[in-house]
Amino acid sequence: MVKTGLVSLLASCCLPVSAQDIHFSQFFEAPLLRNPSLAGIFSGDYRVQAVYRDQWNSVTTAYKTISLNGEYKMPIGSANDFLTIGLQMLQDKAGTISWVSTHVLPAVNYHKSLSNERTSYLSIGFMGGWVQKRFDRTKMTTNSMYDGLGDGEMNLLPQYSYWDAAAGMSYNAQLNSNPENNFYVGVAYHHFNRPKNSFYRDPSIELTPKTDISAGVRFAVTEGSYITLQGNQSFQGAFQETMIGGLYGMKLGADLENPKYTVHGGAFLRVNDALIPVVKVDYNPFSFSFSYDVNISKLKTSSYGRGGFELGVSYVGFTNRDNSSLNAVVCPRF
Repeated sequence: MVKTGLVSLLASCCLPVSAQDIHFSQFFEAPLLRNPSLAGIFSGDYRVQAVYRDQWNSVTTAYKTISLNGEYKMPIGSANDFLTIGLQMLQDKAGTISWVSTHVLPAVNYHKSLSNERTSYLSIGFMGGWVQKRFDRTKMTTNSMYDGLGDGEMNLLPQYSYWDAAAGMSYNAQLNSNPENNFYVGVAYHHFNRPKNSFYRDPSIELTPKTDISAGVRFAVTEGSYITLQGNQSFQGAFQETMIGGLYGMKLGADLENPKYTVHGGAFLRVNDALIPVVKVDYNPFSFSFSYDVNISKLKTSSYGRGGFELGVSYVGFTNRDNSSLNAVVCPRF
């Protein structure tokens, strides 16, 4: 009998519609993974974000995932338009056979201004780059090994790579005269080039395209507090995922326009899977976040309700250039 190592490998990597893309409970801390047209929609000229996820320690060998992305936003032309260039890097390690997926994906996003008086932007973004998947063949066990015939997988490659691509469109605007009250909606289509996805070099096995629909809104409650609501819906083959939730933010300090600290608390729901409490602290220009998945799916019995935790950190800054978005009347922001 083939043991779990090879079975997991085949199930997760080689069947045409067998698994969803890598995702985070703190999806709002990894915008490029959701939609390349969300790059640059923040208050600043540049941003660096990192998210670390550790999942399923209670069931099997933990899944460990880290995302690192950077964005640089700059004005272009003379009509309040902006251009954002970015880079998304991702590594996922899972299972007893040390299955590793590595992604290096440059991105570009053009923000077209639709108003000279208030934030109103239509953005079109593209992202594409190199992906490698590999595993440690020495950790794989099959019944052929007991007959002294090796693992018996003559056509199995220990690694392969491909080029991946995604495109998206989003709209970002103010809700009212207060520029801090704003929203965004967007849709993205991932893997539109349908890259080959097989350790067996099978040309008929392709990565299933994925559609992401994203939305978020932020509005003030009082002078020193606000609510941020966000959601994400993904469709990939037979799979779909719904994420929805919100955070309540409270500014701390004497100057509420430029608070020293902002503390957020709230929760998100991955429908039919997990309830996710979230705590976030902004200490300008840094932001730190922590979340924990409480399993509510059919796995909750074997996992004792434990899912995984995530840690996030981000840095947002402004440049010293004359045309910094700090001085702009309108610019993409959320």
